[in-house]
Amino acid sequence: MTKTIIRTTLRSDELSCPSCVPKIEKALRALPGVEQAEVRFNTGRILISHDPERAPLEALIQAVAESGYSARPASF
Repeated sequence: MTKTIIRTTLRSDELSCPSCVPKIEKALRALPGVEQAEVRFNTGRILISHDPERAPLEALIQAVAESGYSARPASF
Protein backbone atom coordinates (compact mmCIF):
# COMPACT_ATOMS: atom_id res chain seq x y z
CA MET A 1 0.00 0.00 0.00
CA THR A 2 1.43 3.34 -1.06
CA LYS A 3 0.79 6.31 1.14
CA THR A 4 0.44 9.80 -0.19
CA ILE A 5 2.22 12.56 1.68
CA ILE A 6 1.23 16.14 1.03
CA ARG A 7 2.40 19.41 2.48
CA THR A 8 -0.18 21.69 4.05
CA THR A 9 0.44 25.20 5.31
CA LEU A 10 -1.72 26.65 8.04
CA ARG A 11 -1.60 30.16 9.44
CA SER A 12 -2.10 31.32 13.00
CA ASP A 13 -2.24 34.94 14.07
CA GLU A 14 -2.14 33.98 17.74
CA LEU A 15 1.53 33.06 18.08
CA SER A 16 2.54 35.52 20.77
CA CYS A 17 5.82 33.99 21.95
CA PRO A 18 8.32 31.35 20.83
CA SER A 19 7.19 28.97 23.61
CA CYS A 20 4.03 28.16 21.62
CA VAL A 21 6.12 26.55 18.87
CA PRO A 22 6.94 23.23 20.61
CA LYS A 23 3.42 22.95 22.01
CA ILE A 24 1.82 23.12 18.54
CA GLU A 25 4.48 20.93 16.91
CA LYS A 26 4.02 18.25 19.57
CA ALA A 27 0.22 18.25 19.15
CA LEU A 28 0.51 17.87 15.37
CA ARG A 29 3.22 15.20 15.49
CA ALA A 30 1.02 13.14 17.81
CA LEU A 31 -1.56 12.72 15.04
CA PRO A 32 -1.39 9.47 13.08
CA GLY A 33 -0.34 10.28 9.53
CA VAL A 34 1.70 13.39 10.36
CA GLU A 35 5.32 12.93 9.34
CA GLN A 36 6.63 16.42 10.02
CA ALA A 37 5.36 19.63 11.61
CA GLU A 38 7.24 22.90 11.74
CA VAL A 39 5.97 26.14 13.23
CA ARG A 40 7.55 29.35 12.03
CA PHE A 41 6.92 31.80 14.82
CA ASN A 42 8.09 34.88 12.90
CA THR A 43 5.59 34.36 10.05
CA GLY A 44 2.76 32.56 11.83
CA ARG A 45 2.99 29.69 9.35
CA ILE A 46 2.64 26.06 10.32
CA LEU A 47 4.09 23.62 7.76
CA ILE A 48 2.87 20.03 7.94
CA SER A 49 3.82 16.97 5.89
CA HIS A 50 1.05 14.41 6.29
CA ASP A 51 -1.05 11.65 4.82
CA PRO A 52 -4.40 13.32 4.05
CA GLU A 53 -6.26 10.02 4.49
CA ARG A 54 -5.04 9.57 8.06
CA ALA A 55 -4.62 13.23 9.01
CA PRO A 56 -7.12 15.38 7.09
CA LEU A 57 -7.11 19.17 7.20
CA GLU A 58 -9.85 19.26 9.86
CA ALA A 59 -7.76 17.06 12.18
CA LEU A 60 -4.73 19.33 11.75
CA ILE A 61 -6.75 22.43 12.61
CA GLN A 62 -8.32 20.63 15.58
CA ALA A 63 -4.91 19.58 16.93
CA VAL A 64 -3.72 23.19 16.82
CA ALA A 65 -6.95 24.29 18.54
CA GLU A 66 -6.48 21.68 21.27
CA SER A 67 -3.03 23.12 21.93
CA GLY A 68 -4.66 26.50 22.59
CA TYR A 69 -4.34 28.31 19.26
CA SER A 70 -6.48 28.82 16.19
CA ALA A 71 -5.30 28.05 12.68
CA ARG A 72 -6.68 28.25 9.18
CA PRO A 73 -5.43 27.25 5.76
CA ALA A 74 -2.81 29.75 4.63
CA SER A 75 -3.47 31.85 1.59
CA PHE A 76 -0.41 33.15 -0.13
